[in-house]
Amino acid sequence: MTTEAKPVKLPGPDHPITIEATSAHVRVQVGGRTVADSQRALSLQEADYPAVLYLPRQDADQSLLERTDHTSYCPYKGEASYYSITVGGEKSVNAIWTYEDPHEAMAEIKDYVAFYPDRVDEISVS
Repeated sequence: MTTEAKPVKLPGPDHPITIEATSAHVRVQVGGRTVADSQRALSLQEADYPAVLYLPRQDADQSLLERTDHTSYCPYKGEASYYSITVGGEKSVNAIWTYEDPHEAMAEIKDYVAFYPDRVDEISVS
C-alpha cells in the first residue's frame, strides 16, 4: 500500500497569509445561545479571500460542540477538523473548523476555532 504525501506550501508573495491579533469583542450565537465569546480573536487574511476570525477554543462553549468525522486539507495550514453546533440543527453541521496541528508557518492558529457565517445565526464584532 502506498500513500501519497500531501503538499505543504509556505505563504509568500504569490499567496500571502497574515495573522493579527484583534481587540474586537467577537460573539457567535446560534439558536439563542452564545456559542463563543472572545476578546482575544485573531484575524487571518489569506491572499485575496475575506479575512477570517479565529477564536481561542477555550472561549467557545464546549458543551454545545460535537466533533464530526469531516476533515479537509489546506496545503498552507494543514488538516482541519470540524465540529457541529448541537443547538443549530442541520444548519450548524460542520459549522466550526480548527487546525489542531497546523503547519509550522501557521502555528499561531493552533487551539483556535473559526465559524462559517452561514451556519450560525450571528457573528457580532464590536
